[in-house]
Amino acid sequence: MTEQQPFMEASPDKIPETLPILPLFDAALFPKMVLPLIVMQGESVQLVDEAMSKDRIIGLVVSKQNPSPNTAHTRDDLYVVGTSALILKMAKTEDNKAQLLVQGLGRFSIKDFKEAKPYLQASVRHIADKGKKDKESEALMSNIVGLFTRIVELSPGLPKEIGAMSNSIEEPGILADMVASTINSTVEEKQKVLETAHIKKRLKEVTRLANYQLEILELGSKIQTQVKGDMDKHQREYYLRQQLKAIKEELGEKDDESGVEVEEYRTKIEEKNLPEEAKKEAVRELNRLSRMHPSSSEYTVSSTYLDWLTTIPWNESTEDNLDIKKARKVLDEDHYGLEKAKKRIIEYLAVRKLNPDSKGPILCFAGPPGTGKTSLGRSVARALGRKFIRISLGGVRDEAEIRGHRRTYVGALPGRIIQGIRRTESNNPVFMLDEIDKVGSDFRGDPSSALLEVLDPEQNFSFSDHYLDVPFDLSKVMFITTANILDPIPPALRDRMEVLKLLGYTDDEKVKIAERFLIPRQRKEHGLKIEQISFTKGAVKRIISDYTREAGLRNLEREIASICRGAATKIAEESATSVAIKSVNVSKYLGTVRFTSDVLERASTPGVAVGLAWTQTGGEILFIEATAMKGKKGLTLTGQLGDVMKESATAALSFIRSNADVIGIPEDFFENHDIHIHVPAGGIPKDGPSAGVTMLTALTS
Repeated sequence: MTEQQPFMEASPDKIPETLPILPLFDAALFPKMVLPLIVMQGESVQLVDEAMSKDRIIGLVVSKQNPSPNTAHTRDDLYVVGTSALILKMAKTEDNKAQLLVQGLGRFSIKDFKEAKPYLQASVRHIADKGKKDKESEALMSNIVGLFTRIVELSPGLPKEIGAMSNSIEEPGILADMVASTINSTVEEKQKVLETAHIKKRLKEVTRLANYQLEILELGSKIQTQVKGDMDKHQREYYLRQQLKAIKEELGEKDDESGVEVEEYRTKIEEKNLPEEAKKEAVRELNRLSRMHPSSSEYTVSSTYLDWLTTIPWNESTEDNLDIKKARKVLDEDHYGLEKAKKRIIEYLAVRKLNPDSKGPILCFAGPPGTGKTSLGRSVARALGRKFIRISLGGVRDEAEIRGHRRTYVGALPGRIIQGIRRTESNNPVFMLDEIDKVGSDFRGDPSSALLEVLDPEQNFSFSDHYLDVPFDLSKVMFITTANILDPIPPALRDRMEVLKLLGYTDDEKVKIAERFLIPRQRKEHGLKIEQISFTKGAVKRIISDYTREAGLRNLEREIASICRGAATKIAEESATSVAIKSVNVSKYLGTVRFTSDVLERASTPGVAVGLAWTQTGGEILFIEATAMKGKKGLTLTGQLGDVMKESATAALSFIRSNADVIGIPEDFFENHDIHIHVPAGGIPKDGPSAGVTMLTALTS
């Protein structure tokens, strides 16, 4: 059987009430539709021959089952409703088969079978369509036409003209029959449409079949498009790879680069003596790499990961220098003062010497800028004989900076901890985390939380980097952190560190450091010989007192550098062969004095008392000035004083008034006078609990 053709007109004068019945096995014929058939059984061929000699009208009824070729049909095998048909063409083949082209005339139902031999004949009742065309049926027709047009577009085997033809059919019954006969549905579903005489019910049933068929076609089209896209991509890759292979062969290059690289990685894994978990992960990744093509992006990702696994110093350590005298000498050579920090390093060495398995301390050097925190960490590494690595955490806001990015991200790398370890090629370096108080946090995470594991000796033996995804032992690393202020550091993180405060240097210590370290370094950087420039101790003291105000040494070194530049200019211009820097000629190179001290003059004045104040740069002299004027018991406070200092002033005045007799002040003095207390440097806010005695002294004087 082939598909049904668009209908043709066939109008015999009269369809008989008795029809010869030709069973159909896998097809159903609808009225007005044309269907090609092949008749093979002898009795059926005889039926066709006799019909051709008469009116050429036969009855076609669908068989419920497909019998064997030698078995005759019985009335129980057939459906009750069938289609009367006109034989348009008939041709015989050499093996006595009949090829027919039939057209449906109308529906009928079998009333009774007349004869069974040589073929079935039955008396029939012709069925007319029920129902009239109305708005609902027109809506159903419009919907069916839309569905059918889409089905034709998605079905390569259907001619495109048939879709346009459906739009020109005005009879709802004929439209339903045409669509039902064309779409791909089962014989049982077609028979159900054939048995439906009511037009609206038939249209609804055909709508259901068309919807189902369209869903299948659309899904198939989607799958085909996707598969075709994948095939095109793979075919293109295959074609390009074959071209690349041919080019390499023409150039005389070998095409086994990936195999060589895989073997190199395999050798590295065996020689590296990796921990069990790391080795297992490396072998698994190597097996993946061996199945990839070198030109794929995944190949680069896997090879980069294997590079990291095989170059990290899992078991490579440097031997500690446990000679305490030598270590003390190194620390003293590099830094003057800082006795507390040096003492702690020596204590660690002593414990390490007695117990080689002891865990390294987590030290935090806290102090103002320029006090030698970073350089002290480098000196500690030199004293211990270890590698030194420093990373700055200032402004770091991404947790992945510490733990690394997962390999699913493009351009992923390990965190800065693992990167630093690989750079030192040692698993026990001195690792300095600079500016830990300036770590930030945002939507990408909190780096300080990631540092909790890094800086905890109870956890960091199995530090997990997101990129490596295997634990790494950080317990042998000596971590040193630096901070200017401890307050911004989260309490949980601060609790893991041993804080050593480097509060700054006294003037005498600054003089020693300048003579021993700063002046020789600046002399060398400016190309000056020792005989070309010299500094007296008085000159250094004057630079410290008149041109710097700091706890550290950076500004002092800048001023010394400024003097060296001036001396270098003179020598280069040949206006002098050597320069001697003394107390009297410092201003010639550094200009006007920036900080003055008038302690003697002001301290000897009545109403002025001298106190001490704390600043970031160290201790400062603080003057408190008091004066009395005619008035009525008023108290005025100026100099940007905080609430605590204001309360101290009020308490001091109350104490003096209550003890006026003892001090020797007339009782009516405060009744007739106003008191004004001023603390100089009014642009600087001041507060603190220790100014009461100084204010009392100023008021009493």
